[in-house]
Amino acid sequence: MATKGEAEGIARRHRGRLVRVLERDGLLADRRWRTAFADVPRHMFLPRFFRPVSPTEWAAIDSSDDDWLTQVYANRVLVTQLDGDPARWELARAGGRISGVPTSSSSMPAIMAVMLEALDVVDGNQVLEIGTGTGYNAALLCHRLGADHLTTVDIDAELVDAARQRLAAIGYRPTCAATDGAAGYPPRASYDRVVCTCAVSTVPLPWLAQTRPGGIVVTTLNRPLGAGLVRITVDADGTGQGRVLADDGRFMPLRAHRRHLDEQLVARLGDAQGATRDTEVAASVVASPNSPFEFFAGLHLPGTLPASIGSDTVLLVHQDGSWARHRTEDGRHQVTEGGPRRLWDTVEKAYVQWSELGRPRRSRFGITVGPSGQELWLDTPDSPYRWSLGQTS
Repeated sequence: MATKGEAEGIARRHRGRLVRVLERDGLLADRRWRTAFADVPRHMFLPRFFRPVSPTEWAAIDSSDDDWLTQVYANRVLVTQLDGDPARWELARAGGRISGVPTSSSSMPAIMAVMLEALDVVDGNQVLEIGTGTGYNAALLCHRLGADHLTTVDIDAELVDAARQRLAAIGYRPTCAATDGAAGYPPRASYDRVVCTCAVSTVPLPWLAQTRPGGIVVTTLNRPLGAGLVRITVDADGTGQGRVLADDGRFMPLRAHRRHLDEQLVARLGDAQGATRDTEVAASVVASPNSPFEFFAGLHLPGTLPASIGSDTVLLVHQDGSWARHRTEDGRHQVTEGGPRRLWDTVEKAYVQWSELGRPRRSRFGITVGPSGQELWLDTPDSPYRWSLGQTS
């Protein structure tokens, strides 16, 4: 068994490899964030987590497993909670695997690096973090700014308590509170920066109200199709305007913003009868996060949730009951539709418009946030191409 010093050396070498991976991907341009990732022990915040063993099943991993450190320092998201129930980990450990819906995680380090650099912090900034989770991101912020400059909140009191203890174990004691992050945290306002490691359907106005003029809010949009990281600069009147970041980012939504497709509905629509026709637009072009069209498709399909059925079928379901099922067989794309609207007609029209506009990627889009509503726009705030995100919250 390795001594404490040997174990710390092994962990530091793992962190060094992670830093090199992030640098290779063009991240950590700021040496102070590079130092934070090299120094902060992610494994202290991930004594146990879940590893996916199928699309719906999870195995329980902890520090007694041989590849624990390798997994901890891989550039990937690590799920730490299923179904909002801490007891699920013990059940998975006892039974070998368990099904469940992720409700908390430690984000992919690459996305964390993107968001932290997008915050553009300077010494002395006061930062509000929404979504404490494991506490690892809070530790990175403490390393950079000092714990007295960080306030971190999460709606789950058990997660906050665990994160507080882990942060204290490595010498950091920021303000930690169990509260609904959608309301910000007025007792410590105002802030220079707000970062949310959960996704939101619309940007909560309290975040802007609690941010000093010229301050920055970085979050990701809860859009099942075409999610996007956004960076918003706050104006003196409590409104904000910013851009969608070029780097993609997908996070679990705030609990009040979660939407799930019922598994029974997915199974039923997998074989449902409807109007069937050929299409030239492949499902992967519409629903894959790697597709440059996916962000634009999501603008035209608000309220639509995607689901995969096997390896060759993608289902789109709208909240009004409309649905479209796309299947690919022998290189032939076929779509079957039902409900009050033809969703795939919307997809095809959006694809034509996207092509005519020069196939814009996500970085060409911006966002405006105000009391009257929130919207995304193409290229400039006065663009004729605008899409509402809905009423502000």
